[in-house]
Amino acid sequence: MRDHLQQSKDRESGEVSSVATLTPRQIFRFWSPLAATWLMMSVEGPILTAVIARLPHQEPNLAAYGVAFHIALFIEAPIIMILSAATALVKDRDSFQKLRNYTYTLNGVLTLLMVLLALPPLFFPFARNLLGLTPEVAELAHIGMMLMTPWPAAIGFRRFYQGILIRDGLTRRVAWGTMIRLSSMACAAFLFWKGFHVEGIVVGAASLSVAVIAEAIAARFMVSRSMKQLLVVEPKGSPLSYSEITRFYLPLALTSIIGLGAPPMVTLFMGRSLMSIESLAVWPVLTGFVFLFRGIGLAWQEVVITLIGEDFEGYRPLKNFTTVISLSTIGAISLVAFTPVASIWFENVAGLKPELAAFAMLPLQIMVLLPGTSSLLSFQRGVLVSAGETAQISITTAIEVALIILMLLLLIPLLNMVGAIAAAIAVTVGRLMANGYITIPYMKVVRRRVG
Repeated sequence: MRDHLQQSKDRESGEVSSVATLTPRQIFRFWSPLAATWLMMSVEGPILTAVIARLPHQEPNLAAYGVAFHIALFIEAPIIMILSAATALVKDRDSFQKLRNYTYTLNGVLTLLMVLLALPPLFFPFARNLLGLTPEVAELAHIGMMLMTPWPAAIGFRRFYQGILIRDGLTRRVAWGTMIRLSSMACAAFLFWKGFHVEGIVVGAASLSVAVIAEAIAARFMVSRSMKQLLVVEPKGSPLSYSEITRFYLPLALTSIIGLGAPPMVTLFMGRSLMSIESLAVWPVLTGFVFLFRGIGLAWQEVVITLIGEDFEGYRPLKNFTTVISLSTIGAISLVAFTPVASIWFENVAGLKPELAAFAMLPLQIMVLLPGTSSLLSFQRGVLVSAGETAQISITTAIEVALIILMLLLLIPLLNMVGAIAAAIAVTVGRLMANGYITIPYMKVVRRRVG
């Protein structure tokens, strides 16, 4: 296993002393703070949509929030995988400084893109002509875009430093940072809701920006000791170059760009579908709820990268643990989706009107496989990243997004299907096909490294 974990530097993380002796308990202790991190982040969406749903003009504000949020996600896409890059590449002073510079430069470029798209001469033609939004929803979404301008840079900043924390075995600190994020978001949402009586889109977008900035600041403070240790470590062998960083990171960035290009495309098709306003209104509620179950699997990629070991000694216990996560999350979401609990959630927790709650039921039932497939995909990606074969990851994501678009073209313009139902079918089929394709390069790595 990596030297920093073998040295058992920090008992707070429940570190693992040897990959060769990985047990389910050890894996759980390392993974659980990261799973809790994603679980807390997955609560953000339901909390904010529940607040927006309880404010005046529920449907246009929910629709605008979904549009603004997914556009911001797409713009931040190139920086998201910096977490995996920091976990895999930062080993000494030189690699730390170069990847930090790389991250900060990318942050600046993405912030500029966010500002440009939020300019009215660019945003409104894009929203009305391309996304097909109504004037009311477009106006509200523009407010959300302006308020979320700090989002990409704050995400990049904190993911870089969180990657170092994970590599150093300090996964509990990552979870503490997310607790700060969630509490900051909740306080901001309550303040905007009760103190200023603003539109729902303002509550949602402003609260998200406050939250990610708070978490970024917390991550910088928490990583101080790890940074000091890195800054005295001299490179072993040739120093990491910017071209090597680009070769490693570009496929990962493309993976996020392609993958997060799907939500705006889904929004575009739903805006032109049967029952478009209802579909746009329930979609952020649906995706937020499904993310409650998908989130814990998304933390799995960095766990695999860290614990699998230089010689893949930890492969088999990690594979067995993946099976447990996948089956458990599918079972848990199914217990909600196919029982009256779903109606209770959508009406009493999410705050949807009864007719919108009923409208959301079938799309939710269609998407019950997504949590399990997300955990499996994170494991497969983690194995490939650990082997240095990142190119196949972006190809897999391109196939997934292409299938989503093809399914939407078939189901909405040709078959005139309700937007939310078509979107649920499309994202489920796309993910299943992605899991199928990535199995091929994944198995090649396993046969070569494990036997």
